[in-house]
Amino acid sequence: MTLKIHIDDGAAPYEQVRAQISEQARSGALPVGYKLPTVRGLAEELGLAANTVAKAYRVLESDGVIETRGRNGTFVAAAGSAAEREAASAAQAYAERVHRLGLSESAALDAVRDALRAAYGS
Repeated sequence: MTLKIHIDDGAAPYEQVRAQISEQARSGALPVGYKLPTVRGLAEELGLAANTVAKAYRVLESDGVIETRGRNGTFVAAAGSAAEREAASAAQAYAERVHRLGLSESAALDAVRDALRAAYGS
């Protein structure tokens, strides 16, 4: 696993850790079942506070990208399909909500595009 933190990037260090691990897991560079370093070990390796790495791991776990197995450690989860199911569920809930609010399909899509641009920084 190779992570690079760019302090002058503008993105929070925990978000950089989260994004890089997530991308490597989804691309297969980190295979399902790969054991991740401990929070403390990765923090030392990257020169970050342990709380920063812990926050990234918590978000990754809630996204279904990694799973913690107690004292056995933290591993890349078989989460591609789980993440896609969760995204589809969120999209369905959004579609139902904007329909109830009376937004047009075009207005709903514009709102999604704006939110995605903000989230992805583009």
